[in-house]
Amino acid sequence: MGSSGSAGSVRSAGSAGFDLRHHGDAEVRGADAALTDLAVNVRAGTPPEWLKARIAASLDGLAAYPDGRAAREAVAARHGLPAGRVLLTAGAAEAFVLLARALPTRRPVVVHPQFTEPESALRDAGHTVERVVLDERDGFRLTPGAVPEDADLVVIGNPTNPTSVLHPADTLTELARPGRTLVVDEAFMDAVPGERESLAGRTDVPGLVVLRSLTKTWGLAGLRIGYVLAEPDTVTALERVQPLWPVSSPALVAAEACCTPSALAEAAYAADRMAADRAHLADRLAELAEVRVCGPAAGSFLLIRLPGAAAIRTRLRELGFAVRRGDTFPGLGPDWLRLAVRDPATTDRFVIALAKAVAESAD
Repeated sequence: MGSSGSAGSVRSAGSAGFDLRHHGDAEVRGADAALTDLAVNVRAGTPPEWLKARIAASLDGLAAYPDGRAAREAVAARHGLPAGRVLLTAGAAEAFVLLARALPTRRPVVVHPQFTEPESALRDAGHTVERVVLDERDGFRLTPGAVPEDADLVVIGNPTNPTSVLHPADTLTELARPGRTLVVDEAFMDAVPGERESLAGRTDVPGLVVLRSLTKTWGLAGLRIGYVLAEPDTVTALERVQPLWPVSSPALVAAEACCTPSALAEAAYAADRMAADRAHLADRLAELAEVRVCGPAAGSFLLIRLPGAAAIRTRLRELGFAVRRGDTFPGLGPDWLRLAVRDPATTDRFVIALAKAVAESAD
């Protein structure tokens, strides 16, 4: 059936109950919107003013149907690929649905802990999903041999949500082989300085599908814009099951704008700032003996483990902070929380609140 032990174990998707449809935005809806948000992994202070202006200017053209050609060419040029290898989508989440519907997979495998929408989409499309569950003792790092040899669809995040693990590109390419589709979710890769370990521009890896999102760095979760990078035949297959005009004109304008040299330079600067802010958060958390930080981390968030995390999360809400529960991710449990990286001042306020919540839980 596959490997077991600390390298990762293969499990049926029905072997444990997890709320796969729970996401961080549920923590800050309605009256909870006033909480300081460490639950959602969208960069704070976004979208920038210049991008909002570009999007606003696009509204004059709403009478016309969307034309994605310019945005598609811009994305292709940004990654050094032909346009035939690009499919624009209504966020990266739509791409998971398209993959589940378009590909005739027999043995799909999802590597967990990771973003839960790939498994949800596969299950909704009628597939029986298996999980390769990575082990905390290995730092949630992938050993390629943990994936069953006959898996014909493998899904993994890089850097992975919620663990913030950045898998080496060479490790991921070891998973590729004829007859297998290898889906690498790079929704957070633009938050990694230099985008090291990215596979986005690779054309030499058989069956490779890379997913990207413009949501996180640019603050466009409400606009819904992402894209697929894949072999032309795969792009064509996905396009056949995609609704007409799936990406709005404002979203297409945003995609084109975010691929310009000046935007890429801004994203690179933001990634460097994010790394510094993440280090500050990790250093402050290290002051609390009860907290264990999963690392080294590479994403715009940290995964932490502490006893009684569920009750502490509730107390943090009373103290004004929203954090992401970890027990909805296969491979984790009630002692895990995910924290979005914020500026040092916000981090300092949060750690004071966390220390208070931890101390009260020990009383």
